[in-house]
Amino acid sequence: MIRIADARVAIQNVEVLRGFSLHVAPGTMVGLIGRNGAGKTTVMRTIMGHLPLLAGSLAMDGADLAAQAPHRRAALGIGYMPEDRGLVPELTVEENICLPLWVTNALDLRQRLDFVYGILPELEDMRERKALLLSGGQQKLVALGRALAVGTRVLLLDEPFEGVAPALSQRLSEVVGQLRGSGLTVILSQSDLNHSRRLLDDEVVIERGANLAAPVSA
Repeated sequence: MIRIADARVAIQNVEVLRGFSLHVAPGTMVGLIGRNGAGKTTVMRTIMGHLPLLAGSLAMDGADLAAQAPHRRAALGIGYMPEDRGLVPELTVEENICLPLWVTNALDLRQRLDFVYGILPELEDMRERKALLLSGGQQKLVALGRALAVGTRVLLLDEPFEGVAPALSQRLSEVVGQLRGSGLTVILSQSDLNHSRRLLDDEVVIERGANLAAPVSA
């Protein structure tokens, strides 16, 4: 489903990914494991087109994903939950969830909202609340809901358990666990495996922008 080969990516002239490779089979859940600063977020942002490849390749279903404009990638069924949540503070919970649906205009909005609320019913209860009034953990749930709304094929979850209270961390783990066997392809980044080892089909370790060991093909 997702294949990165020998990727090189720089941020402000500093090379962050140095020949990194990742192969993720359809319908599997793969953990991208590495310490802070190892390059996990850069991998996610590269898949989403926020950062360009200097060298190497990026493909989805065998097609060149790097050739797709960033704004077109959500329409391919890729949902992204950034580590910093990336919510619009003045918008409501439901408006934040709907943002990528409004942009892509390729999915049935009501159907996708019903899907998200079915998995995360607590979001429906606070759908009229503005994002700025939520706790950090609640904002993580909204960011996950937004990724689920548009991520019909691939989900990129960047440090979903980082910086939240234990109860909400457990809730996030439960929701991610529900996605196993759903047909979704999931790439989940973490600094450690405390919350997710039982969820994963494969683990790939990144260190200083490169594979610590040969990537495991799912």
